[in-house]
Amino acid sequence: MTAFVRDHRFSRVSAQEADWFEEFFGEDYLHIYQHRDETEAERAIEFIATNLAGQKIQAVLDLGCGAGRHTKILEERWWTVGLDLSMSLLKIARRETTDAPYVRGDMREIPFAADSFDLVVNLFTSFGYFDDDREHVRVLACVWSSLKSGGTLVIDFLNAAQVRECLVPYDERVENGVTVEQRRRISPDNRFVEKKITLRESGKDYIERVRLLSPQDLERMLITAGFEVVKLFGDYAGTNWTESSPRTILFASRQ
Repeated sequence: MTAFVRDHRFSRVSAQEADWFEEFFGEDYLHIYQHRDETEAERAIEFIATNLAGQKIQAVLDLGCGAGRHTKILEERWWTVGLDLSMSLLKIARRETTDAPYVRGDMREIPFAADSFDLVVNLFTSFGYFDDDREHVRVLACVWSSLKSGGTLVIDFLNAAQVRECLVPYDERVENGVTVEQRRRISPDNRFVEKKITLRESGKDYIERVRLLSPQDLERMLITAGFEVVKLFGDYAGTNWTESSPRTILFASRQ
């Protein structure tokens, strides 16, 4: 297992910065994750659609939609609405997506009526942002309420075991002339993976801090919120989850 990165450059990371996501998801976010393309998003949505082939789906919520990378593919199949906290990313999503409505809101207080959706998707690790796990359960309870009976929640999350084993302490790459430096560590309390991201040319720093939740942790939270977990995969090829899988993909049903 990779050792913790003991680095003074992480000294700013603390419980007081647990709401890092309120600053992180601006336009610079697109430089940081520009290597995530539509082909990857199309593969994810095709996989979800295949696994839900027998379910009648009319209305979909893309929870934590960002700039709409998945939303615009979802809307090709079903009526879809995107929800995100970042006004900057929502402006981009509205500009690039034809029909899907976008709403600004906090996933802990989903602003839709009960029984609104047949499917809610939460993709590309758009979960695990809070210091208190009760807040994560609160999110899931809001999702449960927004789903119709028999509806499905799909969560695509990091694989905590794989992250711990294969953590890369430092890397850098250039995206459209912007040098992106990334420093990673497991938090001293062993609960989070922390990433400090520097855009070298501008000198801007961002913190990304995500809870290391196992499939068992996620399942416990889902059950507490009222869900039944029905499927678990380790990638979008549909392989069984193992500790070395690249992802943790859960399908949960509101019964």
